[in-house]
This record gives sequence, structure tokens and C-alpha cells, in this order.
Amino acid sequence: MDSHPVAPLPHEQDGRPRTAIVTGSDSGIGKAVAVTLASAGVDVGITYHQDTDGAEQTATDVTGCGAKAAVRRLDLTDLPGSANVIDELADELGGVDVLVNCAGTGSSEPAIGMAYDTWRGVISVDLDGAFLCAQRAARRMIDAGRGGRIINITSVHEHAPRIGAAPYCAAKAGLGMLTKVLALELAPHGITVNSVAPGEISTPMTGQENVDPRAQDRPGYPLGRPGHAHEVAGVVAFLATPAAGYVTGASYVVDGGMLLMGPQASSALSTSDWREG
Repeated sequence: MDSHPVAPLPHEQDGRPRTAIVTGSDSGIGKAVAVTLASAGVDVGITYHQDTDGAEQTATDVTGCGAKAAVRRLDLTDLPGSANVIDELADELGGVDVLVNCAGTGSSEPAIGMAYDTWRGVISVDLDGAFLCAQRAARRMIDAGRGGRIINITSVHEHAPRIGAAPYCAAKAGLGMLTKVLALELAPHGITVNSVAPGEISTPMTGQENVDPRAQDRPGYPLGRPGHAHEVAGVVAFLATPAAGYVTGASYVVDGGMLLMGPQASSALSTSDWREG
């Protein structure tokens, strides 16, 4: 018989998380995640880099769901000090049961001519920043003794490459492996760690703010369109619930089948002839 102590199930006291911090929640996927969690009664810490108005609108949407909102600026190019924001938000919210690492950036140029500062800028935000935020949140969760959830928003490029996105792909692949290591290390504390890997989602980051993804034709994707931020948020929300208590170290791809085709090739297809075999 195994004599190791068994950590409590996350949030077993009331069956659901009470507080969450969502980085990069001023727009896009982060905003959708924050509002989706708030609609389930979770108080939300909101971070932004430059879009103050976007963050305030997210806060308004969160409070409109009946949840508490706390807002802080988070500059993940100013590390490690800026990660103090996680502790500040946890203090204001009364703890952190869920961390969603959503803040991110990218680049679009061949690696061979890329300046080192460009490389480091993307890695800093997408990987270093996520590591430090997860570290701060995990320490809080361990001290509270209630378990917790860490959910890292990666990309299909956690799993497959793309021309012109070397630091982005490297950072997301690195974050995917960091997710697995943290899942092992934090399991004894009842903390699960998973990644969610979106494909093309209609957000400001893809130049599709306020665009209906159902109206966008993508012949190379099996589902034939980009995704909506709320379709990613729904998976994140599931991972934050007790229903996902036995899921850790996993990567949930939310891409309309893009990864089945290969991201590089699928985006280049102009017809659906491939469906004929």
C-alpha cells in the first residue's frame, strides 16, 4: 500500500475555484477567458501591457457578471521584477486558485537576419514571463494548501513550426515542456498544470478584431474557418473546474483541425480539393 500522503483535491472545500489571474486579458483570448471565468462566479485579476482602456472594459465585463475585478499593468519585458504583479493581485483578490498565462507576443521575419533583441523580446514575454508568473502563483497555491490550476496558453506552434516565427515557436514549445515539468513537480500539492494550444483565432493579435470567424473562409482547415476566442475560453474554463481534477501535463489543441494538416501547409491551401483524397 502506498504510504505517501495524498494532496487535497483542488478547491475541494466548495467544489470550484474562487479567484483567478489571467495575464494579457485586455483583449482577445485573455479577455474571453476572464469573462468566462467571471460568469462562473470567479473573481478575476486582469493584466495588460499597453491597452488600459481594454483592461478597464474587461473589468467592467467581469463585474457585470457579478464577480470582483482587479487590474494591474504587467510588462513582461521588465523581468523579473514585474512578476510582483501576481502577488499584488493575489493579495487584492484574497488568493489565487487559477493562473492563466495568456500574455504573449510574436515576430514575423526569417531567423537568419533577426536581431538578437527581437529574439530575446519574444522569448522574454512568451516563456520567461510565463515561468515567473507560474512560479509566483504556485508558491501562493502551495502556501494556501487548497491545490490549484495553472493553464498556459501556448499555440499549435507548441507542436509544429512556422516560417518566420522562430522565437515564437521556440517559446511556445518551451512553454509546453515547462507545463509538463511543472505538472510533475506540483502534483503533490494538488496543483494541475496544462496547456491550451490555439490555432488561428479571430483576435487583435491575428489582425481580426471584431471579425466573425464564421465569415472567414479557410479552405485548408478541416473546419473551414478560424476560431473564436470564446471557443478557447471554454476549454480553459473546463480545465479550471473540479471536473478536470485528474488532468495534468496535457496539451489541449483548439484549432479546427489545423494541426492535422500542418499549420504551414494548411494556411497556404486556396481550395478544398484535398478533401477529395
